[in-house]
Amino acid sequence: MAKAEPNPSDEQEVMKGTSAVAKGVMAADPDVVSAYPITPQTGVVEKLSELVADGKLDSEFIKVDSEFNAASTCIGASAAGARAFSATSSQGLKLMSEPLFTAAGMRLPIVMAVANRSLSAPLSIWADHTDAFAERDGGMLQFHAEDVQEAIDHVLMGFRVAEQVNLPVLSNFDGFILTHVQEPANIPTEAEVNEFLPPRDPEYTLDPSDPKTMGAYARPEHWTEARYEIQAAMMESKDVWAKTVEEFKEVFGRDYTEYNGMLDTYHGDADYLLVALGSIAGTIRGVIDEYREQGVDVGLVRPRVHRPFPTEEIRDALGDAEAVGVLTKEMSPGYESALAGEIKGTLYHAEYQPPIKSFVVGMAGRDVTAEGIGAMIEETMEASAPMTFDEQESWPQLREELLETGGDQ
Repeated sequence: MAKAEPNPSDEQEVMKGTSAVAKGVMAADPDVVSAYPITPQTGVVEKLSELVADGKLDSEFIKVDSEFNAASTCIGASAAGARAFSATSSQGLKLMSEPLFTAAGMRLPIVMAVANRSLSAPLSIWADHTDAFAERDGGMLQFHAEDVQEAIDHVLMGFRVAEQVNLPVLSNFDGFILTHVQEPANIPTEAEVNEFLPPRDPEYTLDPSDPKTMGAYARPEHWTEARYEIQAAMMESKDVWAKTVEEFKEVFGRDYTEYNGMLDTYHGDADYLLVALGSIAGTIRGVIDEYREQGVDVGLVRPRVHRPFPTEEIRDALGDAEAVGVLTKEMSPGYESALAGEIKGTLYHAEYQPPIKSFVVGMAGRDVTAEGIGAMIEETMEASAPMTFDEQESWPQLREELLETGGDQ
Protein backbone atom coordinates (compact mmCIF):
# COMPACT_ATOMS: atom_id res chain seq x y z
CA MET A 1 0.00 0.00 0.00
CA ALA A 2 1.33 3.46 -0.91
CA LYS A 3 1.51 6.23 1.64
CA ALA A 4 -1.48 8.52 2.11
CA GLU A 5 -1.73 11.25 -0.50
CA PRO A 6 -3.49 14.63 -0.34
CA ASN A 7 -6.95 14.66 -1.85
CA PRO A 8 -6.49 16.33 -5.28
CA SER A 9 -9.94 17.90 -5.05
CA ASP A 10 -8.88 19.87 -1.96
CA GLU A 11 -7.09 23.18 -2.18
CA GLN A 12 -3.37 22.89 -1.51
CA GLU A 13 -0.81 25.44 -0.40
CA VAL A 14 2.92 25.30 -0.98
CA MET A 15 4.65 26.40 2.19
CA LYS A 16 7.56 25.82 4.50
CA GLY A 17 7.19 22.82 6.78
CA THR A 18 7.25 24.81 10.01
CA SER A 19 4.55 27.18 8.75
CA ALA A 20 2.41 24.27 7.60
CA VAL A 21 2.62 22.58 11.00
CA ALA A 22 1.72 25.89 12.66
CA LYS A 23 -1.41 26.10 10.51
CA GLY A 24 -2.27 22.54 11.51
CA VAL A 25 -1.92 23.56 15.14
CA MET A 26 -4.12 26.61 14.51
CA ALA A 27 -6.77 24.29 13.07
CA ALA A 28 -6.72 22.31 16.34
CA ASP A 29 -7.59 25.57 18.16
CA PRO A 30 -5.33 25.26 21.24
CA ASP A 31 -6.16 27.39 24.25
CA VAL A 32 -2.52 27.84 25.24
CA VAL A 33 0.74 27.81 23.28
CA SER A 34 4.02 28.08 25.14
CA ALA A 35 7.44 27.43 23.66
CA TYR A 36 11.02 28.65 23.53
CA PRO A 37 12.84 29.13 20.21
CA ILE A 38 15.43 26.58 19.10
CA THR A 39 16.73 25.60 15.66
CA PRO A 40 15.17 24.09 13.56
CA GLN A 41 11.81 24.28 15.35
CA THR A 42 11.63 28.07 15.78
CA GLY A 43 9.54 28.67 12.67
CA VAL A 44 6.60 26.75 14.17
CA VAL A 45 6.16 29.03 17.18
CA GLU A 46 7.14 32.15 15.22
CA LYS A 47 4.23 31.46 12.88
CA LEU A 48 1.89 30.70 15.78
CA SER A 49 2.83 33.95 17.53
CA GLU A 50 2.13 35.78 14.29
CA LEU A 51 -1.26 34.10 13.93
CA VAL A 52 -2.14 35.06 17.50
CA ALA A 53 -0.94 38.65 17.02
CA ASP A 54 -2.97 38.98 13.81
CA GLY A 55 -6.12 37.74 15.55
CA LYS A 56 -6.32 34.59 13.42
CA LEU A 57 -5.73 32.26 16.38
CA ASP A 58 -7.63 32.84 19.60
CA SER A 59 -5.02 31.39 21.93
CA GLU A 60 -2.95 32.52 24.88
CA PHE A 61 0.64 32.67 23.61
CA ILE A 62 2.88 32.55 26.68
CA LYS A 63 6.51 33.59 26.25
CA VAL A 64 8.95 31.91 28.63
CA ASP A 65 12.69 31.91 29.27
CA SER A 66 13.46 28.22 28.69
CA GLU A 67 12.06 24.97 27.34
CA PHE A 68 11.71 23.68 30.90
CA ASN A 69 9.33 26.54 31.64
CA ALA A 70 7.52 26.08 28.34
CA ALA A 71 6.69 22.48 29.23
CA SER A 72 5.84 23.46 32.80
CA THR A 73 3.49 26.16 31.54
CA CYS A 74 1.72 23.61 29.35
CA ILE A 75 1.40 21.31 32.37
CA GLY A 76 -0.34 24.02 34.37
CA ALA A 77 -2.60 24.95 31.48
CA SER A 78 -3.52 21.36 30.69
CA ALA A 79 -4.18 20.58 34.36
CA ALA A 80 -6.60 23.51 34.40
CA GLY A 81 -8.48 21.99 31.45
CA ALA A 82 -6.92 23.87 28.52
CA ARG A 83 -5.82 22.34 25.22
CA ALA A 84 -2.06 23.00 25.28
CA PHE A 85 0.62 22.90 22.59
CA SER A 86 4.37 23.35 22.47
CA ALA A 87 7.26 22.66 20.10
CA THR A 88 10.98 22.04 20.45
CA SER A 89 14.10 20.29 19.17
CA SER A 90 17.18 18.48 20.42
CA GLN A 91 18.66 20.07 23.57
CA GLY A 92 15.36 21.84 24.15
CA LEU A 93 13.58 18.50 24.31
CA LYS A 94 16.16 17.29 26.83
CA LEU A 95 15.55 20.37 28.97
CA MET A 96 11.84 19.51 28.81
CA SER A 97 12.46 15.89 29.76
CA GLU A 98 11.77 16.29 33.48
CA PRO A 99 8.43 18.08 33.10
CA LEU A 100 7.40 15.76 30.25
CA PHE A 101 7.81 12.73 32.51
CA THR A 102 5.67 14.69 34.97
CA ALA A 103 3.04 15.38 32.30
CA ALA A 104 2.79 11.67 31.51
CA GLY A 105 2.48 10.79 35.20
CA MET A 106 -0.19 13.45 35.67
CA ARG A 107 -1.97 12.09 32.55
CA LEU A 108 -2.04 15.41 30.70
CA PRO A 109 -2.71 15.34 26.92
CA ILE A 110 -0.19 17.99 25.84
CA VAL A 111 0.78 17.81 22.16
CA MET A 112 4.29 18.81 21.07
CA ALA A 113 5.82 19.11 17.61
CA VAL A 114 9.44 17.95 17.74
CA ALA A 115 11.69 19.01 14.87
CA ASN A 116 14.16 16.17 15.24
CA ARG A 117 17.81 17.12 15.65
CA SER A 118 20.95 15.49 17.00
CA LEU A 119 22.05 15.91 20.60
CA SER A 120 25.33 17.52 21.69
CA ALA A 121 28.28 16.88 21.90
CA PRO A 122 29.78 17.55 19.42
CA LEU A 123 27.25 20.32 18.81
CA SER A 124 25.12 19.85 15.71
CA ILE A 125 21.99 21.55 14.47
CA TRP A 126 21.24 18.84 11.89
CA ALA A 127 18.62 16.12 11.84
CA ASP A 128 18.62 12.68 13.33
CA HIS A 129 16.42 10.86 15.84
CA THR A 130 18.59 10.81 18.97
CA ASP A 131 16.40 13.43 20.65
CA ALA A 132 13.14 11.51 20.19
CA PHE A 133 14.63 8.17 21.21
CA ALA A 134 16.13 9.69 24.35
CA GLU A 135 12.50 10.26 25.50
CA ARG A 136 11.03 6.93 24.46
CA ASP A 137 10.59 5.69 28.06
CA GLY A 138 8.83 8.79 29.36
CA GLY A 139 5.24 7.75 28.73
CA MET A 140 4.71 10.03 25.71
CA LEU A 141 3.04 8.80 22.53
CA GLN A 142 5.41 9.23 19.58
CA PHE A 143 4.65 9.57 15.87
CA HIS A 144 7.15 10.06 13.00
CA ALA A 145 6.15 11.88 9.81
CA GLU A 146 7.58 11.18 6.37
CA ASP A 147 6.49 14.48 4.81
CA VAL A 148 4.91 17.83 5.61
CA GLN A 149 1.35 16.59 5.09
CA GLU A 150 1.83 13.88 7.67
CA ALA A 151 3.41 16.35 10.08
CA ILE A 152 0.23 18.46 9.87
CA ASP A 153 -2.10 15.49 10.16
CA HIS A 154 -0.23 13.96 13.09
CA VAL A 155 -0.86 17.10 15.15
CA LEU A 156 -4.61 16.79 14.67
CA MET A 157 -4.65 13.05 15.23
CA GLY A 158 -2.33 13.55 18.18
CA PHE A 159 -4.81 15.79 19.97
CA ARG A 160 -7.63 13.37 19.18
CA VAL A 161 -5.79 10.36 20.65
CA ALA A 162 -4.09 12.19 23.53
CA GLU A 163 -7.33 13.61 24.86
CA GLN A 164 -8.93 10.15 24.92
CA VAL A 165 -6.11 8.28 26.67
CA ASN A 166 -4.74 11.24 28.66
CA LEU A 167 -1.08 11.03 27.67
CA PRO A 168 1.21 13.62 26.06
CA VAL A 169 2.29 13.35 22.42
CA LEU A 170 5.60 13.96 20.66
CA SER A 171 4.80 14.53 16.99
CA ASN A 172 8.20 14.10 15.30
CA PHE A 173 9.24 15.51 11.95
CA ASP A 174 12.81 15.72 10.68
CA GLY A 175 14.67 18.98 11.16
CA PHE A 176 15.51 20.94 7.98
CA ILE A 177 14.54 18.00 5.75
CA LEU A 178 10.89 18.68 6.62
CA THR A 179 10.94 21.88 8.69
CA HIS A 180 12.51 24.00 5.95
CA VAL A 181 11.31 22.26 2.81
CA GLN A 182 8.61 23.82 0.62
CA GLU A 183 5.90 21.23 -0.09
CA PRO A 184 2.29 21.31 -1.21
CA ALA A 185 -0.08 20.34 1.57
CA ASN A 186 -3.76 20.40 2.46
CA ILE A 187 -4.48 22.73 5.35
CA PRO A 188 -7.51 21.48 7.31
CA THR A 189 -10.58 23.69 7.17
CA GLU A 190 -12.45 24.79 10.28
CA ALA A 191 -15.47 22.71 9.27
CA GLU A 192 -13.38 19.55 8.84
CA VAL A 193 -11.63 20.00 12.17
CA ASN A 194 -14.90 20.70 13.97
CA GLU A 195 -16.20 17.37 12.68
CA PHE A 196 -13.04 15.44 13.56
CA LEU A 197 -11.73 17.03 16.77
CA PRO A 198 -14.27 17.89 19.48
CA PRO A 199 -13.41 20.44 22.18
CA ARG A 200 -11.42 19.04 25.05
CA ASP A 201 -13.64 17.70 27.83
CA PRO A 202 -11.32 16.72 30.72
CA GLU A 203 -12.61 14.51 33.49
CA TYR A 204 -10.49 16.19 36.16
CA THR A 205 -9.15 19.74 36.33
CA LEU A 206 -7.62 22.04 38.88
CA ASP A 207 -10.50 24.18 40.07
CA PRO A 208 -10.48 26.41 43.20
CA SER A 209 -14.16 25.67 43.72
CA ASP A 210 -13.46 21.92 43.74
CA PRO A 211 -9.96 21.51 45.23
CA LYS A 212 -7.90 18.46 44.34
CA THR A 213 -4.24 17.44 44.13
CA MET A 214 -2.44 16.44 40.94
CA GLY A 215 1.06 15.00 40.67
CA ALA A 216 1.38 14.44 44.40
CA TYR A 217 4.10 12.62 46.32
CA ALA A 218 3.67 8.84 46.15
CA ARG A 219 5.02 6.30 48.60
CA PRO A 220 6.41 2.95 47.34
CA GLU A 221 3.06 1.24 47.90
CA HIS A 222 1.42 3.56 45.33
CA TRP A 223 4.06 4.55 42.74
CA THR A 224 4.17 1.29 40.76
CA GLU A 225 0.43 1.39 40.11
CA ALA A 226 0.68 4.92 38.76
CA ARG A 227 3.35 3.82 36.29
CA TYR A 228 1.28 0.77 35.34
CA GLU A 229 -1.61 3.07 34.48
CA ILE A 230 0.63 4.82 31.94
CA GLN A 231 1.44 1.45 30.37
CA ALA A 232 -2.24 0.51 30.28
CA ALA A 233 -3.12 3.82 28.62
CA MET A 234 -0.34 3.28 26.07
CA MET A 235 -1.75 -0.10 25.13
CA GLU A 236 -5.28 1.33 24.99
CA SER A 237 -4.03 4.01 22.61
CA LYS A 238 -3.45 1.38 19.92
CA ASP A 239 -7.18 0.83 19.52
CA VAL A 240 -7.86 4.55 19.84
CA TRP A 241 -5.30 5.28 17.12
CA ALA A 242 -6.84 2.65 14.82
CA LYS A 243 -10.28 4.26 15.19
CA THR A 244 -8.81 7.73 14.81
CA VAL A 245 -7.20 7.04 11.43
CA GLU A 246 -10.48 5.54 10.20
CA GLU A 247 -12.37 8.66 11.23
CA PHE A 248 -9.64 10.88 9.81
CA LYS A 249 -10.05 9.14 6.44
CA GLU A 250 -13.79 9.73 6.50
CA VAL A 251 -13.42 13.45 7.21
CA PHE A 252 -10.27 14.41 5.30
CA GLY A 253 -10.00 11.71 2.64
CA ARG A 254 -6.40 10.80 3.45
CA ASP A 255 -5.87 7.14 4.18
CA TYR A 256 -3.52 6.17 7.01
CA THR A 257 -5.36 2.96 7.92
CA GLU A 258 -2.85 0.34 6.78
CA TYR A 259 -1.81 -1.90 9.69
CA ASN A 260 -4.20 -0.02 12.01
CA GLY A 261 -2.40 3.21 11.17
CA MET A 262 0.78 1.98 12.86
CA LEU A 263 2.81 1.11 9.76
CA ASP A 264 3.07 2.27 6.17
CA THR A 265 4.44 -0.13 3.57
CA TYR A 266 5.72 0.03 0.00
CA HIS A 267 5.77 -3.37 -1.69
CA GLY A 268 5.37 -4.72 1.81
CA ASP A 269 5.02 -8.33 0.64
CA ALA A 270 8.54 -8.38 -0.83
CA ASP A 271 11.15 -11.01 0.02
CA TYR A 272 13.61 -8.38 1.28
CA LEU A 273 12.38 -5.51 3.43
CA LEU A 274 13.95 -2.31 4.70
CA VAL A 275 12.63 -0.62 7.85
CA ALA A 276 13.08 3.11 8.44
CA LEU A 277 11.48 6.07 10.22
CA GLY A 278 10.68 9.53 8.90
CA SER A 279 11.72 11.40 5.78
CA ILE A 280 14.39 8.96 4.59
CA ALA A 281 11.55 6.73 3.41
CA GLY A 282 11.05 8.93 0.34
CA THR A 283 14.59 8.27 -0.90
CA ILE A 284 14.26 4.58 -0.09
CA ARG A 285 11.12 4.32 -2.24
CA GLY A 286 13.02 5.65 -5.25
CA VAL A 287 15.84 3.15 -4.78
CA ILE A 288 13.35 0.33 -4.34
CA ASP A 289 11.79 1.23 -7.69
CA GLU A 290 15.20 0.97 -9.40
CA TYR A 291 15.94 -2.41 -7.84
CA ARG A 292 12.53 -3.80 -8.62
CA GLU A 293 13.04 -2.85 -12.28
CA GLN A 294 16.11 -5.09 -12.13
CA GLY A 295 14.02 -7.96 -10.74
CA VAL A 296 14.98 -7.61 -7.07
CA ASP A 297 11.97 -8.21 -4.81
CA VAL A 298 12.54 -5.49 -2.20
CA GLY A 299 10.14 -3.30 -0.23
CA LEU A 300 9.79 -0.89 2.68
CA VAL A 301 8.09 -0.99 6.09
CA ARG A 302 7.89 2.42 7.77
CA PRO A 303 6.64 2.61 11.36
CA ARG A 304 4.48 5.71 11.67
CA VAL A 305 3.99 5.16 15.39
CA HIS A 306 6.96 4.36 17.64
CA ARG A 307 5.20 4.59 21.01
CA PRO A 308 3.15 2.59 21.58
CA PHE A 309 5.38 0.12 19.75
CA PRO A 310 3.56 -1.65 16.86
CA THR A 311 4.43 -5.15 18.06
CA GLU A 312 1.73 -7.21 16.34
CA GLU A 313 1.94 -5.14 13.17
CA ILE A 314 5.73 -5.56 12.94
CA ARG A 315 5.36 -9.33 13.28
CA ASP A 316 2.74 -9.41 10.54
CA ALA A 317 4.73 -7.14 8.22
CA LEU A 318 8.17 -8.74 8.61
CA GLY A 319 7.35 -12.32 9.54
CA ASP A 320 7.54 -13.71 5.99
CA ALA A 321 10.60 -11.78 4.79
CA GLU A 322 13.75 -13.61 3.75
CA ALA A 323 15.85 -10.84 5.31
CA VAL A 324 15.31 -7.43 6.91
CA GLY A 325 17.52 -4.33 6.94
CA VAL A 326 16.83 -1.71 9.62
CA LEU A 327 18.05 1.81 8.80
CA THR A 328 18.12 4.09 11.84
CA LYS A 329 19.18 7.64 12.64
CA GLU A 330 19.85 6.82 16.28
CA MET A 331 22.13 4.63 18.33
CA SER A 332 22.06 3.34 21.91
CA PRO A 333 25.77 3.38 22.85
CA GLY A 334 26.92 0.14 24.38
CA TYR A 335 24.32 -1.89 22.49
CA GLU A 336 23.00 -1.01 19.03
CA SER A 337 20.22 0.93 17.37
CA ALA A 338 17.27 1.04 19.76
CA LEU A 339 14.76 0.51 16.95
CA ALA A 340 16.64 -2.50 15.58
CA GLY A 341 16.84 -3.99 19.06
CA GLU A 342 13.10 -3.51 19.56
CA ILE A 343 12.34 -5.17 16.22
CA LYS A 344 14.58 -8.11 17.07
CA GLY A 345 12.86 -8.44 20.43
CA THR A 346 9.48 -8.37 18.72
CA LEU A 347 10.40 -11.06 16.21
CA TYR A 348 11.96 -13.23 18.91
CA HIS A 349 8.39 -14.29 19.74
CA ALA A 350 7.45 -14.90 16.10
CA GLU A 351 7.31 -18.37 14.54
CA TYR A 352 9.83 -17.31 11.90
CA GLN A 353 12.77 -14.99 12.61
CA PRO A 354 14.26 -13.52 9.43
CA PRO A 355 17.91 -12.46 9.39
CA ILE A 356 18.10 -8.83 10.49
CA LYS A 357 20.87 -6.46 9.46
CA SER A 358 20.96 -3.07 11.15
CA PHE A 359 22.56 0.12 9.81
CA VAL A 360 23.19 3.40 11.65
CA VAL A 361 23.01 6.17 9.04
CA GLY A 362 22.18 9.84 8.60
CA MET A 363 23.49 10.89 12.00
CA ALA A 364 23.63 14.69 12.44
CA GLY A 365 22.24 15.20 8.96
CA ARG A 366 24.85 13.24 7.02
CA ASP A 367 23.51 12.56 3.52
CA VAL A 368 22.14 9.09 2.88
CA THR A 369 22.53 8.64 -0.87
CA ALA A 370 20.63 6.39 -3.22
CA GLU A 371 23.88 4.53 -3.86
CA GLY A 372 24.34 3.99 -0.13
CA ILE A 373 20.82 2.65 0.25
CA GLY A 374 21.45 0.32 -2.67
CA ALA A 375 24.54 -1.05 -0.93
CA MET A 376 22.48 -1.65 2.23
CA ILE A 377 19.84 -3.51 0.20
CA GLU A 378 22.56 -5.78 -1.16
CA GLU A 379 24.03 -6.39 2.31
CA THR A 380 20.56 -7.21 3.61
CA MET A 381 20.09 -9.76 0.84
CA GLU A 382 23.32 -11.45 1.94
CA ALA A 383 22.44 -11.49 5.66
CA SER A 384 22.41 -14.93 7.21
CA ALA A 385 22.52 -14.63 11.02
CA PRO A 386 19.16 -13.77 12.61
CA MET A 387 20.53 -11.15 14.99
CA THR A 388 23.54 -9.31 13.54
CA PHE A 389 25.15 -6.07 14.61
CA ASP A 390 28.74 -5.59 13.53
CA GLU A 391 30.72 -2.80 15.19
CA GLN A 392 32.07 -1.67 11.81
CA GLU A 393 29.70 -2.98 9.12
CA SER A 394 26.63 -1.60 10.88
CA TRP A 395 28.08 1.93 10.57
CA PRO A 396 28.33 2.18 6.75
CA GLN A 397 28.99 5.93 6.79
CA LEU A 398 31.96 5.91 9.19
CA ARG A 399 34.98 7.87 7.95
CA GLU A 400 38.00 5.85 9.01
CA GLU A 401 40.40 8.77 8.66
CA LEU A 402 38.54 10.68 11.35
CA LEU A 403 38.62 7.72 13.70
CA GLU A 404 42.37 7.39 13.25
CA THR A 405 42.91 11.03 14.18
CA GLY A 406 40.58 11.02 17.14
CA GLY A 407 37.59 12.47 15.31
CA ASP A 408 36.80 16.07 14.39
CA GLN A 409 36.75 17.45 17.93
